[in-house]
Amino acid sequence: MKKAAFKKAESINLFNLSTPSMRAFHITWLTFFICFFGWFGIAPLMAVVREELHLTKSQIGNIVIASVSITIFARLFVGWLCDKIGPRITYTIMLAFGAIPVMCIGFSNSYESFLLFRLAIGVIGASFVITQYHTSVMFAPNIVGTANATTAGWGNLGGGVTQMVMPLIFAAFVGAGYTSSEAWRLSMVIPGLGLLMMAFVYYFCTQDTPEGNIADLRKTDPAYKAKAGDAEGSFWRACRDHRVWVLFLAYGACFGIEITIDNIAALYFIDNFQLGIKEAGLIAGLFGFMNLFARALGGMFSDKISKKSGFKGRVIILGIFLLLEGLGIMLFSTMTYLPFAIAAMLGFALFVKMSNGATYAVVPFINKKALGAVSGIVGAGGNVGAVLAGFLFKAEDVSYRDGLFIIGIAVAVTAFISLLAMLPVFNTNPAESAEPALQPVLAGKSTVERSK
Repeated sequence: MKKAAFKKAESINLFNLSTPSMRAFHITWLTFFICFFGWFGIAPLMAVVREELHLTKSQIGNIVIASVSITIFARLFVGWLCDKIGPRITYTIMLAFGAIPVMCIGFSNSYESFLLFRLAIGVIGASFVITQYHTSVMFAPNIVGTANATTAGWGNLGGGVTQMVMPLIFAAFVGAGYTSSEAWRLSMVIPGLGLLMMAFVYYFCTQDTPEGNIADLRKTDPAYKAKAGDAEGSFWRACRDHRVWVLFLAYGACFGIEITIDNIAALYFIDNFQLGIKEAGLIAGLFGFMNLFARALGGMFSDKISKKSGFKGRVIILGIFLLLEGLGIMLFSTMTYLPFAIAAMLGFALFVKMSNGATYAVVPFINKKALGAVSGIVGAGGNVGAVLAGFLFKAEDVSYRDGLFIIGIAVAVTAFISLLAMLPVFNTNPAESAEPALQPVLAGKSTVERSK
C-alpha cells in the first residue's frame, strides 16, 4: 500500500493527530514544555540551595548567567544542525544528553560544581530553536506565525508550571522524611527522567517534514539537500542580513527578559515580600502561565495585520508590543504592595509573551532557505539578552528593583531601534509589501494538508 503523502498544513486542527503536521505540533510543544522543567527546575529551589551552599548575590548572578550563556552557542549550533540532519534527530540527541546534567546537579557540594552543572543544563534551552524550526517546516505561510507562537507559548508555559510544581515536589520529598539538602537534589531527578521519556517519544512519533524524514527523502532524491538549501552556506547568508540581527536584538528584549524572570522571580518575591518557597513559586508561576495564550496571541496579531500591511505590519506590531513591555517592567519595579506587584507583573508578562510570538512570526519570512540558521541566530539573541540582564543582577550595588527598571528602559529603546532599522527596507504601500521571502511559495501550489 502506498504511503500517504502530505503537504504543509494551512490550518491548526487541534484534535486531529492523523497528519504529520499536527503530530509534530503537539509533540513539539509538549517536549518544549518538559524542557523547561529541566532548564529551570532548580530556579524556584534556589533559596534552599543558597542557604546550603552559602551563595552570595554575585555568585547567584553568575549562576543565572551560566544557565543562559551556553544556550547562545547551543542555539546557533542546533539551528544549523536542523538544516543539516532535520529536527527529529536533533531534538532526540539534545534531550538524551541534556537529561544527564539535570539529574547530576544533585551531586553538587560547592558553588563551583553547582555552577558547572548549571552551565551544562543551559544546553537544553536550545530546544526552542528546534521547536520553531519544526513547526515552520510543517505549516504554510498563512498560519505559520500562529503555529510558531502557539507551540512556543504552550511550551514556555512549562516555565510557569515549573515554578509551581518543583516546590511541591521538594515538599513531597521533605514530607517523606528527607532533609532539605536531600530533597532538592532528588527533586531534579524528576525532570531528568521526563527529558529521557520525551527523547523516545520524539524519535518514534514525529518526522522531519510533511513528506517524511530527511534521511529517507535523500535515499530516493539525492538532490533533496539542494532543494532545502545549503546548510553550510545558510548560516553565512543569514549573518549577512541585517534584519536577522535586528530580530536578534528584539528577541533579547523579550525572551531574554522572560528567562531572566524565570530565574529570579521566586527569589525576588521571597526577598522583597518575605514569602515562603511555595508561595513565591506560585506567584512566579503566574508569570509563565501567561504563555497559555499570550504568545499565541502575538503570533495571531502578526498574521492578521500582515494580511493588510504585509511584512511592514509584522514589524510595527512587534515594536508596539516591545514598547508596552518596557513600560510595564518599569512599573513593576516600583511596586511595593504585593497585590499591585502581582498585577503589574501580569501586565508586563502579557506583552513579553506577545513580543515573543510577534518576533517568531517574522522569522519564517526573512530567508526560507536558511530558516534553521535564522531561527538559531534570533533564538541566541534571547539568551544574549538574558546574559546582559544577569550582569545587572550580579552587581552587589544594584538591587533587583533597580535592575528591572534599567531593563525596562532598555526594552523600550529596543522597540524604537527595531522600527527604525526594519521599516525603511519595505515599501509603505500595503499592496506591494507582501511577505518578501515567501513570494515564490505564495505563488506556487496550494499547501493544503491532505493525503493522496
